[in-house]
Amino acid sequence: MRIPPLIRSFRYAFEGIIAGLKTERNLMIHYSALGLVVVFGITLNISITEWCICLILCALVISLEMVNTAVEAVVDLVTRDQKRRAKLAKDTAAGAVLIAAVTAAVIGGIIFLPKIAALFTA
Repeated sequence: MRIPPLIRSFRYAFEGIIAGLKTERNLMIHYSALGLVVVFGITLNISITEWCICLILCALVISLEMVNTAVEAVVDLVTRDQKRRAKLAKDTAAGAVLIAAVTAAVIGGIIFLPKIAALFTA
């Protein structure tokens, strides 16, 4: 049976997500953080707007981590030598993930910490 190209492209995308989860420690950490966001979001009854912000930030961080993984894989395919430009590509991609993750953590703190603090002052 011939699989339509659109269905195939979705299958490849899901295979990439699963492969990343199986092989990338940092991606597992980001998915764990997403799990915590969901648990805290439900428990602390965050607003629809706060849910949207949290989910967008989680998707951004996870997506950037996957792009970082792809950049590293391509650089490793192209060269095994220690080249300045290869290092720049890998470090820049990793830096993008770091910026997004730190920003997400700060915004998560802004959203969740007051709600957690209210539990202890009530």
